[in-house]
Formats: sequence, structure tokens, C-alpha cells
Amino acid sequence: MLIDKIDKSKLPQHVAIIMDGNGRWAKTRRLDRSEGHKEGVISVRKVVEAAVAIGLKYLTVYTFSTENWNRPEEEIEVLMSLMVATVYRETPDLMKNNVRLKAIGDMARMPEDVRKTLESCIEQTSANTATTLVLALSYSSRWEIIEAVKNIVEKVKYRLLDIDDINEEIFSEYLTTGDLPDPDLLIRTGGEKRTSNFLLWQLSYAELYFTDVYWPDFRENEFYEAILSYQSRERRFGKTSEQIIKS
Repeated sequence: MLIDKIDKSKLPQHVAIIMDGNGRWAKTRRLDRSEGHKEGVISVRKVVEAAVAIGLKYLTVYTFSTENWNRPEEEIEVLMSLMVATVYRETPDLMKNNVRLKAIGDMARMPEDVRKTLESCIEQTSANTATTLVLALSYSSRWEIIEAVKNIVEKVKYRLLDIDDINEEIFSEYLTTGDLPDPDLLIRTGGEKRTSNFLLWQLSYAELYFTDVYWPDFRENEFYEAILSYQSRERRFGKTSEQIIKS
């Protein structure tokens, strides 16, 4: 089994996933796009369970981007209804698996029923200590960075922050992921090879893993393959291989 090949001492601390290919998965089967999204929910559940099984601490999934608001209205309605139903249904399993839920993004744009359901689940799971599952909703990295700049400028304006104290660490604290470690590994399904406005600051040193597998077909084994690929790589952070060996 692939899980047995994973070195638990060399796990990434944080894995981020761009879940791509729901619509194309449905199209190849001559199904409505909504069926792809429904099947994609099962993949989320399976991958979360796989993350818990190996002891991964943080998992962030790109659930709905700000660009997704430009999709057909009927598809957005399906996605929002599916989101509410899924979060409500999965809350008991999150509790059982000791998974904490968080959400990042422009929550002000989300429908009220989605926000309330999310807030309830986030509150119920807040004390869980295994894997933290982060949903990126109505999220875009450029939006996030601009909001961080606005907040920093406001603090400097009212002399609550000295401009000379601003550095990478301070800036990171003003991002929506300020209380999370940066991802070590980015997985993108569906065959595309781009980051699509997702965690641009945070992914600066992440390993990138692209697969042609559509998200609805991406399950435990595919996730473990990505982890094994990560573990086969040498992460140098600007250093030489010799320096890494010595350290």
C-alpha cells in the first residue's frame, strides 16, 4: 500500500490543493457539471481522511475563487447549495476525525446561509487538534494582498505600526493565512499547470505537483503519490546540496 511507503518523519506540514477538473470530468461522461461538483465533494472527504491517516497538520483546498463568481448563475447556485449541504453533513465526521475547519477569503460576498453554516462548523470544530482543513472561499491572492496592504497602511497612518518594522514576517501576519504555516506542497489536478491566483505569497518556496487526474478521480492513492513525490525532492531554499547535507 502506498501509505506504507510514506516517511511520517518527512511529511510536509501544509499541503494546498487546487481542485480542478470537476466540469471536464462530468463532460467526458455526458453528465451535468453539477454531477462533477458532487463527485468532487467525495474526493475532498477521501483526501481529508487520507491527510488525517498520515498525520498531516494543515490542508488548504481552493474551493471557490473570486473569478468563479463569473460562472453561470445557475452553476453558482448549485455550488452554494452543495456547499451548505456538504458542510452541514460533514461536520459530525470532522468531529469524529478530530479535524478543525477554517475558512479564508472574502466572506462578505458569500450568501448568508453559507456563512452561517460555515460559522457553526468552525465553532464546533475549533478545539480539534488533528488536521486543520482550510477552505479558500471567494478567495483570490491579489485581493488578499491588497487587503493586507490596506490594513498595514491604516496601522501606519495611526502610528500603531512603524513603517521601518515592516518585513516579510509582519506582512505575512496580515494575510488571511496569518496563523498558518506556508504550504510546503501545492497539488493541482486536472492537467493545468498554473497557480490561478492562489496563495501567491505563501507558495513562494512550495514544491509544485501537477497531475492530469481530474479532481473527482483524485482519491487517497493519488494524494499519497503526491506526498511521495514531495518526499523524493531535495528542498534547498537557495542553498547548495552540500550545505543541505551538512545541516
